[in-house]
Amino acid sequence: MFINKTSDGRNNICGRQIAYYRKASRKSQRELADALQLLGLDVDKNAVQRIEAGKRFVTDIELTYLAKVLRVSYAELLGE
Repeated sequence: MFINKTSDGRNNICGRQIAYYRKASRKSQRELADALQLLGLDVDKNAVQRIEAGKRFVTDIELTYLAKVLRVSYAELLGE
């Protein structure tokens, strides 16, 4: 059987780190979504909220843009 969730049922492993770095940069979820949209990534505040809550999968493309906007490495977003 293929397992595509974390042991605690989350759909991603980066959501908590995204929330941490977003708050550290003093951005709201809407501001983060707006910054991502300016780079051409089609996400809204609700998508950011779902990512941070672990309810939404995150693609590698999205991870790239999130790292760029939050000014951190991919490894940091993945908790490494």
